[in-house]
Amino acid sequence: MDEIFKQQVYEITRLIPKGRVSTYGAIAKAVGYPNHSRHVGKAMSGCPKDVPAHRVVSSSGTLSVKEFLPKLEAEGVIIENFRIRNFKKLFWDPLTEL
Repeated sequence: MDEIFKQQVYEITRLIPKGRVSTYGAIAKAVGYPNHSRHVGKAMSGCPKDVPAHRVVSSSGTLSVKEFLPKLEAEGVIIENFRIRNFKKLFWDPLTEL
């Protein structure tokens, strides 16, 4: 995976506000690779500690990593059965928000 791609993914992810979430696919689109959501996931698995990876979820609003649950709940995100309640309301789309 290209290092520039990773850095772009991290930059976008750092912009997600607390209490909001985005998706792997939305981030992939924002960096110019709309069909590379899995690559975003791979990049997130080894991201620096200052990147809020817990704010990136699947397109259905489901958590990919159960360890992210407490971090999201600490930001006020309500999660039921590993799915984000009010996902559409909390969704942060980098293409429209930036």
